[in-house]
Amino acid sequence: MASDPELAAIDVLDCHIAALNAQDAAAVAATLHFPHYRLAGAAMRVWENSERYFDDFRARAGGDWHHSAWDFRNVIAASPEKVHLDVQFTRYRADGSAIASYRSIWVVTRIDDRWAAQLRSSFAP
Repeated sequence: MASDPELAAIDVLDCHIAALNAQDAAAVAATLHFPHYRLAGAAMRVWENSERYFDDFRARAGGDWHHSAWDFRNVIAASPEKVHLDVQFTRYRADGSAIASYRSIWVVTRIDDRWAAQLRSSFAP
């Protein structure tokens, strides 16, 4: 993991999307701090642990989802312990056609010397 906070945060996002696309629930969980928070619309969802996180993602992504890709990841602000990122990702079907693109704010934090996503505010369902 990179020692520079901004590079470390981008590494977390790279590992997260690779783990999602590999459908590796343990690797996805390794990119997140728990409890993990997600604000979608006005509803806050909290995962106290990793047990249901990947299954919940699959339900949100839908049956057509095959993989996702970052459209952009821009650092908004950074400190030695926390990085805010303005991101957009697209969900794709197996044939490569786009399902939808979504904008989000991700907050990646360093806790116990481990960088991982702590929370996000998303426009994705």
